[in-house]
Amino acid sequence: MNSKYKQLLQPFQFENGVQLKNRIVMAPMTNFSSNDDGTVTKEETDYYSRRSGGSGMVITACAYVTPSGKGFPGEFGSDTDDMIPSLKQLAASIKEKGAIAIMQIFHGGRMVPAELVPGGDVVSASAVPAEQGHPSGEAPVPRALTIDEIHSIIDDFGESTRRAIQAGFDGVEIHGANGYLIQQFVSPHSNRREDEFGGSLEKRLAFPLAVVDSVKKAAAEFGDENFLVGYRFSPEEPETPGITMEDTLALVDALKEKNLDYLHISLMEYWSAPRRGIDDTRSRLEIIQERVGDKLPLIGVGSIYTPEDAVKAMNTGVPLIALGRELIIDPDWVQKIEEGREDKIETQLDKQAQDRLVVPDPLWQAIINTPGWFPVKE
Repeated sequence: MNSKYKQLLQPFQFENGVQLKNRIVMAPMTNFSSNDDGTVTKEETDYYSRRSGGSGMVITACAYVTPSGKGFPGEFGSDTDDMIPSLKQLAASIKEKGAIAIMQIFHGGRMVPAELVPGGDVVSASAVPAEQGHPSGEAPVPRALTIDEIHSIIDDFGESTRRAIQAGFDGVEIHGANGYLIQQFVSPHSNRREDEFGGSLEKRLAFPLAVVDSVKKAAAEFGDENFLVGYRFSPEEPETPGITMEDTLALVDALKEKNLDYLHISLMEYWSAPRRGIDDTRSRLEIIQERVGDKLPLIGVGSIYTPEDAVKAMNTGVPLIALGRELIIDPDWVQKIEEGREDKIETQLDKQAQDRLVVPDPLWQAIINTPGWFPVKE
């Protein structure tokens, strides 16, 4: 192994004693490949198994905690106990290859396609449609959740955590990023409420913090001290009004007090700079890493393809690096570094290699038919 990449392969230990064999995490990525009833397919377990031999930790695609939160066709569910046998197969496919298995839990809120949820009932913090990025093209006007429904969804996150524990996962990641329901409560664009869950920034943080409490309570009741709980967040929104870096730093400060095991920033580009809300020319990730400090580990992510990219990213002080698209392009990324064959790492997708890469057909078709999503070898 080339010594300049040694830091990528150093073991890492969380505060609760859980140890990763290296610093590389497989990022959560939607794969569109589950059954219509929300159960996991063999194609999915094969896909995860293929990528779990190298990474120290694998975070699954998001699992909806209640049917109203299903955000994608072919998304798997964690909304009933009937899902536990299916989730067991998924956890086992990751753990048998030596990786720590984390299930990401989620509610899509106003970003769900109406045809995927019961009665077409799209819900959010407030009746404000998304301005951009909705999978349906023209975003529906969501229905504002009632107080009772909000508390029910908070409980649903706890119940999904229990199911993850019973299925054998090593932890859960709360999906508070990418414009989905938890982020919709944080955002002044999507949250126009005037009750205990909206208005001031403090009140807009009430829902995500209550979700964290629900998940932590379930982890304590049904798991053991080694069960990991992480939280993923997006640092800013382009909308006006929208989440600013100032808002995100307040969220980070609040999350630091919740005894989480890690935070996971969601970025398309690792080195992206702040838009607004802070007078600082450093990257968003460096600013957030400074704010987090030594309180808990931060996972960095964003267009990292080569070992050099990963080393440069780690040199910002972030202890864990997540790879997303690159682990689809080359599932043997870590092993090639271990074996001193980093010059053989592929950083462009081979469009003829679906079988070799073990990628389910729905995901493969989405990749091939979405120009610019992946660097492609022509």
